Amino acid sequence: MAAPRKEDVKTIIMDATETLLSSHSIDNITLAMIAGEAGISKGTLYYHYKNKESILIDITDRYLSDQRDQLSIWAENEKKDTSFHRLLKYVIERNVYETGPRLHLLYNACIGNEEVRAMIVDRYREFSSYIAKLIAKRVEGMDPNYLSWMLLLLSDGLILQSELKTPGFDVQHFIAQTDQYAQMLQISSNKQQ
Repeated sequence: MAAPRKEDVKTIIMDATETLLSSHSIDNITLAMIAGEAGISKGTLYYHYKNKESILIDITDRYLSDQRDQLSIWAENEKKDTSFHRLLKYVIERNVYETGPRLHLLYNACIGNEEVRAMIVDRYREFSSYIAKLIAKRVEGMDPNYLSWMLLLLSDGLILQSELKTPGFDVQHFIAQTDQYAQMLQISSNKQQ
């Protein structure tokens, strides 16, 4: 049997780390635990990754690339309603219900990991710019850059509320209300044109 290719080993390591993150904080996970979960030696793990943060960065890149690809496919589908309010709802739902390792990364960035912080800031700028372009194609008379950042900030806040399980706060209801208000905004914007 042939040994796995380098890309395959990295995928195995990322998948193992994600499995561990579902039940442990990043602080409580060791590289030895990751190697064990991946079924590889620590030496193999160290060959591909020098620390946990590098694994998190690759997981996040994979997650964000997949999220952007899915958004692109959805937004370009001429058979779907991809109007402004539907775009907002799509982005919020994907961000809130498919968080990936985002909370772990934000935590590391906030406690001083400069490499993680710089990567997150860069990815937010890229994603915000992409979403702004999609918004600009759908709405006139509103600042697409502002709306894009508002959408990302709203998504992050909803992720926190969802993870905190805040009593009396229903994330799904909030998303539905946001969709209703976005529809009204779109109708108002269309009337002004």
